[in-house]
Amino acid sequence: MTGLAFGLAMVTGLGLAQCLAGWILVTRFAAQARTHPAGLRPVTILKPLCGDEPLLEEALASCCCQTYPAFQIVFGVQDRADPALAVAQRLQDRFPRCDITIVVDDTPHGPNRKIANLINMLPSARHDVLVICDSDLHVTPDYLEQLVAALEVPGTGLVTAVFIGLAARRGWPAWLGATHISHVFLPGVLLARAMGRQDCLGSTVMLQRQVLEEIGGLQPLVTQLAEDNVLGQRVRGLGLAVRLGGIVTAVTVPEASFGALWQHEIRWARTIRGLVPLAHAVSTFQHPLFWAMMAFVFSGGARWSVALFAFAWVVRATSAHGIDRTLVPRLGRQAFAAPYWLLPLRDALSVVETIASYWGNEVVWRGHKLTAAVGAAKLEGGAPLAGTALSPTTHTPRRGFTRDG
Repeated sequence: MTGLAFGLAMVTGLGLAQCLAGWILVTRFAAQARTHPAGLRPVTILKPLCGDEPLLEEALASCCCQTYPAFQIVFGVQDRADPALAVAQRLQDRFPRCDITIVVDDTPHGPNRKIANLINMLPSARHDVLVICDSDLHVTPDYLEQLVAALEVPGTGLVTAVFIGLAARRGWPAWLGATHISHVFLPGVLLARAMGRQDCLGSTVMLQRQVLEEIGGLQPLVTQLAEDNVLGQRVRGLGLAVRLGGIVTAVTVPEASFGALWQHEIRWARTIRGLVPLAHAVSTFQHPLFWAMMAFVFSGGARWSVALFAFAWVVRATSAHGIDRTLVPRLGRQAFAAPYWLLPLRDALSVVETIASYWGNEVVWRGHKLTAAVGAAKLEGGAPLAGTALSPTTHTPRRGFTRDG
């Protein structure tokens, strides 16, 4: 038991090292100077909507407040009875000078309803620079400017953006979801970038219409659960880079119950497992408080394990606080205040979700049960394309909401 406890302590140390490295990378990213595009080509923002959710109008309004001189926003719903339609119509009244188009089209194209919605919306896009962004995304006024500046870098085919979690309400579920996004996911993305990965984050995707056409358009993505990942792989298959814009955005974390949080995060976990199963398992090392707790258990409560757990908690809390303070200038608002007393629960929940993701393929997406079938597609030239295909199973009545993440 003592040998196992010391082994768990070493894993804790690895997790703490990654935690500190992530904090350093977030600090460096936030310190980068803002860039300005050489040209101000008109942009169309595609916003697929599905149902009402907390802070929806606030998130959508942030897109209407861009300082960029020429842009169009296309809101799309698939059901005229969708409450999000009324929100989009209110925004037309609130921002009469903003070029807003609303598309209502229930034409089905496949199991990925977000992509089906986008396929219906695309003909209404008048400009050749396209931004696809989620309905729950809160952006700063220079959002488009920073994305266009990154797209102008030679060899860039797609621009994406990092984000933090914004709890929509007080309570454990929203706090747990937000701290995971802000203090684990965000630094993890930047660490992966430092190691050479070029992941596409689906909350923001900017690319030129010509590039979208060259990769076959949106139709090939309609059967994919991780459509953002497949989109990024297809762009890289053209020999183009997937670049990060120099901005930080925020996504709403709406979950009001532990069950809703679990449903959302297990979908996320199964998506990642389908893409990189081995790396997904290894990712449990980035949750040092869980491994410190295990060291305490297997050491029989030895004093050194108590000290290790306390030290790990301090490092995790300090890193989270540092990330929050660092991001304020980039966000233009107060970053998420980490509930430090929840961090041990957050690490334990993340490990349990990772383990659970390997049992079963069912996910729930916007009230629809889907089966995530892990498989490998191919690019045009025959190169392997990792993906998680979707097939519909049954429809479940909407209870509250879930978030596309």
